[in-house]
Amino acid sequence: MIGGGLVRSMGGWSRVLSLRGSGEEVAHDSRILGSGDFVQAVIREAEEGIARQMRSRRKERSIERVIKEMCKEAGVKEQEVCGGIRGRRISEERGRIAYCLNREIGLSMAETARRLGVGTSAIGMAIKRRDSREGNR
Repeated sequence: MIGGGLVRSMGGWSRVLSLRGSGEEVAHDSRILGSGDFVQAVIREAEEGIARQMRSRRKERSIERVIKEMCKEAGVKEQEVCGGIRGRRISEERGRIAYCLNREIGLSMAETARRLGVGTSAIGMAIKRRDSREGNR
């Protein structure tokens, strides 16, 4: 039986031992079969994926917190704002939240619409209304 990824990649123990003797270091991981450069690339890509997932989780909590806090601040129920309920006051608050999610947090209009229980066009119109009120065309 041959050892881990480095041994297999290098062609056996004799090559690994000769590398050790020369003082040359090669990145290795027993789970990955390939050259040192390849191993480093795979590990880097995996670390980037984990970092993306962590940012996504933080963003998720941030989105939920923004919706909760803005509803509380306005004195409306989160279920009404996120449930697609119609009514002037609820629509105004939904538009304010949509603007914040889209412009300040960077959430797409489609994802904002899903979060708030309305169509993408409703979010687009709400953002456009807020832009025109504030003169941000």
